[in-house]
Amino acid sequence: MSRRFTIDGSTELEQHLDCVCKEVRERVCALVPFKKLEAIFLGGGYGRGEGGVLRTPAGDRPYNDLEFYICVTGNPRLNERSFGEQLHELGEELSEHAGVEVEFKITSTAKLRNSAPSMFHYDLAMGHRTLVGSDDTLRAERFQDSTEIPLHEATRLLMNRCTGLLLSEEKLLHTPFTAEDADFVERNHAKAQLAFGDVVLTVLGQYHWSCRERNRRLQKIADESPLADIPVCLEKIFCHHTLAVEFKLHPRQTNRSVEKLLPLQAEVGDLGRNLWLWLESRRLNKHFSSVQDYALSSTDKCPETNPLKNRLINLRHFGLPGFLGRRGGRYPRERLLHALALLLWDPAGRQTISELGKIQEALNTDSTDFDLLLQAYCNLWKKFN
Repeated sequence: MSRRFTIDGSTELEQHLDCVCKEVRERVCALVPFKKLEAIFLGGGYGRGEGGVLRTPAGDRPYNDLEFYICVTGNPRLNERSFGEQLHELGEELSEHAGVEVEFKITSTAKLRNSAPSMFHYDLAMGHRTLVGSDDTLRAERFQDSTEIPLHEATRLLMNRCTGLLLSEEKLLHTPFTAEDADFVERNHAKAQLAFGDVVLTVLGQYHWSCRERNRRLQKIADESPLADIPVCLEKIFCHHTLAVEFKLHPRQTNRSVEKLLPLQAEVGDLGRNLWLWLESRRLNKHFSSVQDYALSSTDKCPETNPLKNRLINLRHFGLPGFLGRRGGRYPRERLLHALALLLWDPAGRQTISELGKIQEALNTDSTDFDLLLQAYCNLWKKFN
């Protein structure tokens, strides 16, 4: 794999990112005792060598967050208490120098080793830069095989990217609409466009760590292997994915108006809805004809989880009613899946008693106002995304 941070960023940008990594290594090593620190990995796009390059009159600049994974021996929760606040402060300090947000996430090699295969672990295993220690843990075969990524990971990806569409809708509906809002909306459109193609590849067992390779695979599928049961045009998904890959590698800052952004919001939203129903019907082996059918169905949306453990999680987050309720054995992400489907794709349905009640039940709120419902959704999403 290339040791560059970007595909075609300038020498100055590459040197800048290298300096940031060196400073991260020095500062983290000074903060975490030598006997505790196991490894430091740079993940994300820059770790994979496909980081975004923002072209500016002053030269190339980084665009995406820099995601560092700090492996510390022992219990990650206890280590979070010991080092979390200091690492957060360090991240804020280094962000000013880096020009983008610097994030530190505490884990351990034992936790990584014992984790089930996921899209996150695959991406990190296949594309990272080791700043300290060894990456032997990431070399496990099960983390390097994309066919091991379970379908619920595709649902999770789609949920998170469609949440970005929901947040974009909120910004498009409110005034004033600022340049920062426009940049947020366009960025989330691109994330959703990329995810739609990635979801199809995951379902077919053809996901790849490189966004460029994923795009090539998607084109081949669209040209040679049409899926009879998919309710959306694969060529359209490929076209959106192509635009998103270009944005990922060469992002741009925009000041487009609401009027210019609304058509793409509607188009991407419709595509996401159809893909959602196809994916969930396939994953759960039950046909869902509409988002209402999906959200109001009693089918367990997270069957891969443990019901007893789910009750304990619900007790912790929703109290005794959450533990004893009829859905106490369901994983809380199901609440997000139901609420998102109705909030994003059925705005008129929010006025009906049955659907509003479903949203309120899912989000554990009595609110009827969209902004308050969205706030409740975001609070829950931050915990269970």
